[in-house]
Amino acid sequence: MRQQIEAEAQAAHDAVASLADEPVAAALARAAALVRERRGAIEQANAADLAAATHLDAGTRDRLRIDVESVAGQLEQLAALPPLERLEDAWGLEDGTQVEVRRIPIGAVGANFEARPNVAVDVAGQLLKSLNAGVLRTGGAALRTVTVLVDDVLRPALAAAGLPPEAVGLVRTPKREAARVLVSLPRVLPLVILRGSGETTAALAREAARHGVRTLAHAEGGGVLYLHRAADPAKAAAIVEASLDRLGVCNRLNLLLCDEVSQAPVELLARLGMTVRDELREWANEPDRIASVTVRGVAGWEEAVRVANEETSGLAASIVTEDAAVAQAFLDAYRGTAAYWNATTRLTDGFKLTGSPETGINVDRVPGPRGPVTYRDLYLRQFRVVG
Repeated sequence: MRQQIEAEAQAAHDAVASLADEPVAAALARAAALVRERRGAIEQANAADLAAATHLDAGTRDRLRIDVESVAGQLEQLAALPPLERLEDAWGLEDGTQVEVRRIPIGAVGANFEARPNVAVDVAGQLLKSLNAGVLRTGGAALRTVTVLVDDVLRPALAAAGLPPEAVGLVRTPKREAARVLVSLPRVLPLVILRGSGETTAALAREAARHGVRTLAHAEGGGVLYLHRAADPAKAAAIVEASLDRLGVCNRLNLLLCDEVSQAPVELLARLGMTVRDELREWANEPDRIASVTVRGVAGWEEAVRVANEETSGLAASIVTEDAAVAQAFLDAYRGTAAYWNATTRLTDGFKLTGSPETGINVDRVPGPRGPVTYRDLYLRQFRVVG
């Protein structure tokens, strides 16, 4: 197992030097066409994955199901987006020395993600668009589908564009130990994207740090919605419903805060099949209690924003109010990755906000890419100086 992962990583590392903007765009466009051409093989593999996953909860099975046309459409749109602008800044020094700040590729990047086949294409596409290579590892439940996407779509598309197919590698075992191997190869995989939630992802981040591997980790999630006393009831109800259109995703409504608990739309939540709870957990990650929302009363917007900042992951928070001054104060005080006024936290998504699929949503509270991470974030800064 380790030998296979090391070989895939080394091949991806070696492929980076061959990547260039125009052939990568051509490869992504070709991949979109291949997704449609090989729909039968993709759907057959996905059906086999679903048939073997009867033990999984409804939310996980929902994420496991692939929408072929959606994947093809996103690849087309990604291919058409402008490449990453390489020149960030430039200036001259008094002695005539010229300085440029440029964005250069990271190299080969690992990615460990949940059993969600479309993520394989999202992550690989973002890495290629930024002229990085990648080695993918998915949850075992999605391995059949992801293998077809890599071997029958992404690699042939790269080859058709004159690029090394090894630029997209794949961990071909469902064993969980493979994730630990993926984060232990700093020479060829200096960065690993970690998607998913819970202690498992956090443990992988700690393991990576032990080996000197940097991570972009999304270990927790859940949207916060605060219904201020000046909220329009109809607008509040519409946003609550829009925030719960899918349950197994991190950006859905997880914590509902109200100035008065009686203000909470309990009947609406019941109609949507939700159970109201008072403990604060990430319900999207709890298979047996996934249809849950925490409801809590607060003394005002100051307490609401304190709870959002101090007791949640900082993924996203929204205030519903017709009081513009309160809304602005809430937005200014919230420190999370995405802040909303009269909008649903479900918009915390790379494609919805930026027009580009994401590799994941980073909630780190340190400098660096934060929120939905796309190809525009996947670079290293380099100073180039000419004397």
